[in-house]
Amino acid sequence: MTDYAKRRTMMVDTQIRPSDVTKFPIIDAMLSVPREAFVPRNLREAAYMGENLDLGGGRVMLDPRSLAKMLDALDVQANELVLDLGCGLGYSAAVIARMAEAVVAVEDQDTLFSEAQSILAEQGADNVILHHGELAEGAAEHGPFDVILIEGAVEHVPDEITAQLKEGGRMACLFAEGALGVVRIGYKVDGQVSWRFAFNAGAPVLSGFQRLPAFTF
Repeated sequence: MTDYAKRRTMMVDTQIRPSDVTKFPIIDAMLSVPREAFVPRNLREAAYMGENLDLGGGRVMLDPRSLAKMLDALDVQANELVLDLGCGLGYSAAVIARMAEAVVAVEDQDTLFSEAQSILAEQGADNVILHHGELAEGAAEHGPFDVILIEGAVEHVPDEITAQLKEGGRMACLFAEGALGVVRIGYKVDGQVSWRFAFNAGAPVLSGFQRLPAFTF
């Protein structure tokens, strides 16, 4: 019988804390949410490894360190509404749900969406609203949002997404640049988002977030 609770503690002690993630709500959430419940069954043994896990269809579940460092930089508060784009099987949404007032988690792949529904219900994450739709369209009817997290790499961020971020809000994006991606935190001030470097990480580019080819005559 695999002792997942022990692996969870080890994940936090060897991957999260050494990455300078010290905020109690993040540590507590990552110690509490059973990551193994949110991965494809054949990958359960790898649930606590420090790497992205393949969800199929060009999608991954971000490694624990990358997710924790994004959340650390975003500094989610207990009264905030968070938009989680590309939630996969719902792990990130379940973690954020323990820190925020509510999470709107968007998933475009039918299989991932329906599985996330049942896993989140089983886990009692009742402050998560699952939204089925294009990731690049967000969930404007539930916004605007204090915080936006994009679960995968982007080449550009559509205006439709930045429009759903509240004035004074923050968003975390992993920009695909060269061999190593760059996570930046965007801050919305006077309707414009300004970006600051956070750390390096990698993931596949999400559908709808590719850079549009330049128009040429």
